Amino acid sequence: MTKLRLGRINSLNCLPVYYALEEGLLPLDGELVKGTPTFLNRLFWEGGLHCTPLSSIEYARHPGECLILPHLSIAADGRVASVLLFSRLPVTELENRTVCVTTASATSVALLRVLFEHYYHVEAEFRPASGGLAEMLKEGDAALLIGDEAMIAHHRVAREGIPLVVTDLGQAWKDFTGEKMVFAVWAVRREFAEAFPQETALLARTLLNSWQAGMESLPAVVNKAHRQTGLPPAMLNDYFRVIHYRFDESYRRGLLLYYDYAYKSGLIEERVKLNIWGE
Repeated sequence: MTKLRLGRINSLNCLPVYYALEEGLLPLDGELVKGTPTFLNRLFWEGGLHCTPLSSIEYARHPGECLILPHLSIAADGRVASVLLFSRLPVTELENRTVCVTTASATSVALLRVLFEHYYHVEAEFRPASGGLAEMLKEGDAALLIGDEAMIAHHRVAREGIPLVVTDLGQAWKDFTGEKMVFAVWAVRREFAEAFPQETALLARTLLNSWQAGMESLPAVVNKAHRQTGLPPAMLNDYFRVIHYRFDESYRRGLLLYYDYAYKSGLIEERVKLNIWGE
């Protein structure tokens, strides 16, 4: 078998899942490849990864090419704290305004489009942009940030009293639908899973065990996150309890509803079903 290549989003939201593997607390017979969600998505489809946390919307665009590993996702039941829209005006007043969106995420941008169309009933121009919050707000009236960058920006906005409206997309989705929001699933390439079922089963168990070990080592996880980002430990403690990692029926229901709205908004070509490995 070719050496396993496993994707790892280079944001705090993956740290509890990968902490035990990165610190040598659990063995991993393979290589961790770090990057943004969009980078890992692309590498996965190109065959450069066997498994990765895959943006939810990307699974819906290629459902026949991979299988979802059971038990784990990156999700929220309301507030997510790391997928944030910063705007000079309330969202409902952004009609015909320019909204700059991160190029690092596919799922969050699609979610923003869904919320604008079906929840807020606002038409805006969505413009892909790089750079930080200040640079994006020079180009538009609102900016969508994700991950560590969103959390650091939110901390600064709150600390300095910067007059911006901050909208948490996880909470907005919950307010709109009453459902949980799944931002990413762990996906394995179909040909790998079919050729190496025992290795796939071991990988699924390893990831689940690593997440459990990470949550049992939460003070150490928070410590590492603080060293990486400089964010206050209290904020990080809160974050690792806000982010959910399960993938039971309630999360699957929320994900399928997200796909329904993405289909209605023309963001995916067809409604999809969830192909779960081993089920």
